[in-house]
Amino acid sequence: MKIFVIGANGQIGRHLVKDLVAEGNEVVAGIRKNSQASFFEELGATTAPLDLEYDDINDISEKIKDADKVVFTAGSGGHTGADQTIIIDLDGAVKSIEASKIAGTKHFVLVSSFDTRRSAFEGDLKPYTIAKHYADEHLRNANIPYTIVHPGALTNDDAIGTVTLAEEVERGKIPRKDVATVLVKVLNNNDKIGQEFQVVSGDVEIKEAVDQFKQ
Repeated sequence: MKIFVIGANGQIGRHLVKDLVAEGNEVVAGIRKNSQASFFEELGATTAPLDLEYDDINDISEKIKDADKVVFTAGSGGHTGADQTIIIDLDGAVKSIEASKIAGTKHFVLVSSFDTRRSAFEGDLKPYTIAKHYADEHLRNANIPYTIVHPGALTNDDAIGTVTLAEEVERGKIPRKDVATVLVKVLNNNDKIGQEFQVVSGDVEIKEAVDQFKQ
């Protein structure tokens, strides 16, 4: 299986590429800077230049056209302004979704934020949540096979390997490494197409939690 990871150099993306390669997948890491390539090439992945700010839909489609599945893990980061949030988390996601439609992607997996409902539009994260809300809505209505993953507050703690996963769960934290593992299991299970869930650290082994989830 060939998988293209958009936002591969992010903290979740790096874990994800490593895990996917370890499972024998052919992985293409979408990166913005050539200086990022060596990390992924040493893992056994290939790289492709991808700039969500400047590449248009046709550019992105051409780069992902040979991939079976696409994962969008990109984000503007916590230290940028609302303009970058709109450019990357909203427009970048929408362009990637539309590019995947053109490319005939078999499964598009979107890493969103924990709660993107309108009722969550508040506080300092309001621009970010709004961007994620409309990116999620665009994917739901895009008529392509998709899964949306809503992780809790992200940490750099060591992986736990167990989660609580459901359509709606109580707020909590989750290590980025465990989010990557969740994504691997989603990509390996076509029954997850058309599903959307929240996930935080919990007591159920990740593969079991993903496999058992029904929406």
